Amino acid sequence: MTDHPFPFRDPQLSFSLRADDLLGRLTLDERIAMLHQFAPAVERLGVGPFRTGQEALHGVAWMGPATVFPQAVGLGATWNDDLVRRIGEAVGNEVRAKRAQDDRVGLNVWAPTVNLLRHPLWGRGEEGYSEDPALTSAIAVAYTRGLRGDHPQYWRTAPVLKHWLAHNNETDRDTASSSVRPRVLHEYDLRAFRDAVSAGAVAGVMPAYNLVNGRPNHVSPLLEQHLRSWTDQPLVVCSDAGAPSNLVDSEHYFDTHEEATAASLKAGVDSFTDHGTDSGIMTGRIRDALAKGLVEESDIDTAVHRLLSMRLALGEFDPGLDPYAGVEALDTEEHRALALEAAEQAVVLLKNDGLLPLEPRSGRTVAVVGLLGDACKLDWYSGTLMHRSTPLDGIRERYGADAVLYAEGVDRIRLKSSDGWLRVPEAGSAAGGGARGAEGALDPALLAGRTDLPPLTCGGEATELALVDWGDGVLTLRTDEGLYLSVADDGYVRASADEPGGWVVQETFRLEAVEGHDGGHRLLHIGTGGYVSVAADGAKVAVSGEKISGDDATVFALETVEHGADAVARAAAAADTVIVVAGNDPHINGRETEDRTTLALPAQQDRLWRAAHAANPRTVLVLASAYPYAVGDAADSLPALLWTAHGGQATGAALARVLAGDVSPAGRLPQTWYAGDDDLPGLFDYDIIGSRQTYLYFDGTPLFPFGHGLAYADFTYTGLRTEREGQRLRVSWTVANEGGTAADEVTQLYVRAAGPDETPDLPRRKLVGHRRLHLAPGAAERVEFFVPVAELGHWNVAHGRWTVEPGAYEILAGASSADIRLTATAVVDGEAAGPRPVAARGLEAADFDSQRDTEIVDRAKADGDAVAPAASGVEGRLLYTACDFGDGVDGLALLVSGKGSIVVGVDGHSLEVLLPGTDGPYDYRTVEATLGLGGVQDLHIGLNGSVRLARIDVVTGKESA
Repeated sequence: MTDHPFPFRDPQLSFSLRADDLLGRLTLDERIAMLHQFAPAVERLGVGPFRTGQEALHGVAWMGPATVFPQAVGLGATWNDDLVRRIGEAVGNEVRAKRAQDDRVGLNVWAPTVNLLRHPLWGRGEEGYSEDPALTSAIAVAYTRGLRGDHPQYWRTAPVLKHWLAHNNETDRDTASSSVRPRVLHEYDLRAFRDAVSAGAVAGVMPAYNLVNGRPNHVSPLLEQHLRSWTDQPLVVCSDAGAPSNLVDSEHYFDTHEEATAASLKAGVDSFTDHGTDSGIMTGRIRDALAKGLVEESDIDTAVHRLLSMRLALGEFDPGLDPYAGVEALDTEEHRALALEAAEQAVVLLKNDGLLPLEPRSGRTVAVVGLLGDACKLDWYSGTLMHRSTPLDGIRERYGADAVLYAEGVDRIRLKSSDGWLRVPEAGSAAGGGARGAEGALDPALLAGRTDLPPLTCGGEATELALVDWGDGVLTLRTDEGLYLSVADDGYVRASADEPGGWVVQETFRLEAVEGHDGGHRLLHIGTGGYVSVAADGAKVAVSGEKISGDDATVFALETVEHGADAVARAAAAADTVIVVAGNDPHINGRETEDRTTLALPAQQDRLWRAAHAANPRTVLVLASAYPYAVGDAADSLPALLWTAHGGQATGAALARVLAGDVSPAGRLPQTWYAGDDDLPGLFDYDIIGSRQTYLYFDGTPLFPFGHGLAYADFTYTGLRTEREGQRLRVSWTVANEGGTAADEVTQLYVRAAGPDETPDLPRRKLVGHRRLHLAPGAAERVEFFVPVAELGHWNVAHGRWTVEPGAYEILAGASSADIRLTATAVVDGEAAGPRPVAARGLEAADFDSQRDTEIVDRAKADGDAVAPAASGVEGRLLYTACDFGDGVDGLALLVSGKGSIVVGVDGHSLEVLLPGTDGPYDYRTVEATLGLGGVQDLHIGLNGSVRLARIDVVTGKESA
């Protein structure tokens, strides 16, 4: 006997049995209601409402003040698993603390993002950890373990990994398909999710907006085939916002929303994030799908059971037993210290000719210059700052305010129309606006701009504006009071925003030259697409909701009062040393919904460091950015160069301590810094093997390699040993600090097949271990790694399995992927996998060894792959090496759809098979090609027209038609 009225309230039972009991007590409508992000209460059972989805990428986001840690890419740059675990604990505790204050805060956190930083122009690169799956996995495991907590039964928070799968483009992100060949899928994209899920600290995943191999991620069979095979615990799959509707509205993958919703549910989506807090539309679609027989009640029950299991693990039904229920740790001393430690560890010293460290001393003056010199930038997934340290703040505090000069470097301008100077009227008694979203918002995209301030006008007195060109001609304009020109919902232009921000940024403009007006410009508001027109009632970009056209725009003459480079040069010339702080604003030119267009530093900022250096050779460039930049000239000419991601609330203090030598820098680059745009593949090219992407395959010379980072001490590596212990390698070496200061070293372990030039389709080197060490001067430490032999392998498309080929493998110990200090060799015995058994098993079209001008597409809407030409009028080519046709076959049977032709080539001979066409892309038929084949040969396939090739089998024992 127990005191609990229902078994689901009995903590002595397993979560699974309790979920079974509660599920059985819910009506069908109550169960369906639980499938929306905002699940209502079931008052008759005492079950409260529940919300999936609390953003917590590098601190509690969107819900008001919280500790703001460095951006995720900055956490990746620490290469410090233990640190990131402690940050996860702090963030999880702050989620709990804020939940106690505000029940809008959810315990199902949507973090971390484990999409790999394959392409440096991806707009959301700031959200990921690394281009490398092993480093990404290690950091993700650490963060999720911290978020989850260490209680064996109850979870601090329930982390959801984002975004499944192969998602690295914001351009056309809800309609573009990532073509992911099997090797890239298994060796790269799945790996980033697999290790974190297998570690047991992940509650679920969120599918991405994009399609993979022609099929939307929200109906991907990989959710069941792979994701849920990695763990025994129930994983909750939460849709991305609006993605269920996209299946019909933008992707046109299904004809009706009922079909789309049913397919998502059957594929494994459990919680539907769509139409905001209005659950009625989605639950209505589920009811209709059920009524039409598109889903069964069992499909609904499976999803609800997973959701209930997660809620049980979060202690919802056991408040007296939940060890995290009373957590109140918000903005504690420990969290502030942790934010500083994280910001320090994220700083990467890219180059140092001896100028750093720059110790503070009497009489030494430092000039801080640059557009980010007095900035503490937040991104879309940041919380509201409770503490703020800019580089200028930190350097003034560390070096003394009297020893620090400052010049922002903005261009100061005035704009004049035929009616007078553009001016900002007095605000009168309007109340201050405060930071955008400071009070918290379930959806900050809905936050509106201020309308309580008067709009700009034209008159006799000009308002000087600080102009910044963030690149591509995207401008911000700011008053001396620190307010940015912005546009609210009523279409008027006001000086009203503390910072650029919002889902659609309302603070960016573009100046366009007007033909026939010497020096005349129109001012385009980028967010609305309307042009600024100044009328009697003020400046506006829209009237009654209709944007103002260029023909009706006010023409302005631009007068430059001061060039920013001049101000920077004056400050630089007056100082002993110059610190130039350049970088990006995370809401402009590279963010969610917007990819970057170039690796180049914006021209205005490029001019600033050059002006500083011309005036003072002792110039340090600090790049505070979410992304890599191609700054080859700066790297060649400046004595010191550093990079840090936007470091959160302690950015400035951390940077000052590194510059002063209080802390030796030891951040390491989590992604390759390429020398220029010419080194980059296309944004939509996901074949990292074929296009030689990331440090794994890149053949060129990067500006700075993956894993690179310097320190204020020198480290030696000695005594590399490698021993085989069953199915793992024991690898060890000694790292010693030969310098005169205590410092961290990030020691790294890579492997590769011996003779990499002979195996160009395998990684040039692959990270399999890393460790961040702190060593006193003269101290040494022996590090040891256990590497599974499987890490030496790759996905063998010929046999459809993971394979470690027999032979020699190099074991590489070093300080970066390019700075290898020690090398050893390990030999793996065994039998080689051998050629493709085509005669016995045929082959899947997507299992090619190399390709050109093709894309992988969906064979059917539910499952399977096919291959098609990537573009109309271009032949797609496929190569299948070492195909074993045995004693001989009469020809090939090709499973195809579409219209066009297939060219089959073997041993210099080719045959073209014409295809008259089928009834749609999913209507497959088999055509045969007569071609005598025998032995082991390479098979070449050419695809033309709208052909989709799904599979190739052999024809034996009869004449081929």
